[in-house]
Parts: sequence; C-alpha cells; structure tokens
Amino acid sequence: MSLLFGNKGEKKATDFLKKKGYKLLDKNYRCKYGEIDIIMEIGDILVFIEVKARSSEKYGLGYESVTTSKQEKLLKTAQTYMSENGERAARFDVVSIDGDKITHIENAF
Repeated sequence: MSLLFGNKGEKKATDFLKKKGYKLLDKNYRCKYGEIDIIMEIGDILVFIEVKARSSEKYGLGYESVTTSKQEKLLKTAQTYMSENGERAARFDVVSIDGDKITHIENAF
C-alpha cells in the first residue's frame, strides 16, 4: 500500500471520528515498539486508533489484518505514549476503510 493511500485513509478516519465527537491529540506517534496511526479522546477516555484501508475486499477486510502480533505492538506503543503523556483510562479502536465503507470498531481488543 502506498504512503499516500495510507495517509488518505487516516484523514478519512480522523474526519469520520471528529464528526462523532472525538478530539484529535496526535497522529503517527512512533517509538521503538511501533506506530499508532491516530490518538484521540472522547470524553475522558484516551483512544488509540489503528486504521486499515483497503481499496477493495480482494484480500479481505481491513480490520481482519489487525493480528495478535500487531495488537501487542500497539499495546507497548500505547504504554510508552502514556508514560510520556500521563496515565489515564484508554482503549483501542480499529477503523477499517474498505472502498467507500467505513467500519469503526470500539474496544477492538
């Protein structure tokens, strides 16, 4: 997948979530464990969001590619983020963009 396609997917996801009342805190947060696409908050909950965009369903739906290994990396990355920015209630969401369809899975794992 091209970087441009990924960036477009992340922008679509960010716009979609802002319309639902989420507030953007950070994008493409990186540390030694990996990267978190989008970090937002809703109310007092910190939300770490993995975005998976697919131009078609030929290789499955986007959310199906968030493997256990990927989840473990996201968890370690989120722990690092919170150690730098303060501990608080948090959850992990996945936004799957499959063609024109957006699926938002709250508390995905």
